[in-house]
Amino acid sequence: MAGYFFDTSGLVKRYVAEVGTSWVNGILHPGARNALHVARITGVEVVSAITRRTLGGSVTPAAAAAALATFRHEFANDFHVVPVTHRLLAQAMDLAQTHALRGYDAVQLAAALQVNARRGARGTSSVIFVSADIELLAAASAEGLPVEDPNTHP
Repeated sequence: MAGYFFDTSGLVKRYVAEVGTSWVNGILHPGARNALHVARITGVEVVSAITRRTLGGSVTPAAAAAALATFRHEFANDFHVVPVTHRLLAQAMDLAQTHALRGYDAVQLAAALQVNARRGARGTSSVIFVSADIELLAAASAEGLPVEDPNTHP
């Protein structure tokens, strides 16, 4: 079973149609039987991203309501949610300093690295880090994670 860690820029493609949506939907499809991981903060970030797109006019209120309902259900039921702990935040601070990352990007990467360490301890394959953020992908790659940019999968 492949393991994927989605940051917000990768996951929001599930709920808002854009480049990479079909690829993301394939990874998230239950029949694919992938292990799906997100950081707890991703919940807030996805809700914010969808709501802001609605205010900006690129998503209709009806589409946003449906997307938010689907997201809240899937977030609660389909993802392994990584808690934001003191240990994770300490690691995120180090990552922010090492790679000059934005704050929540560092938290996302720290969460992915913790998932990857747990998978490694169990002898399973590395988690694949999914993001549409080029700088964050570069940092994840530098930390040894395999990466995927959904924007490269039209």
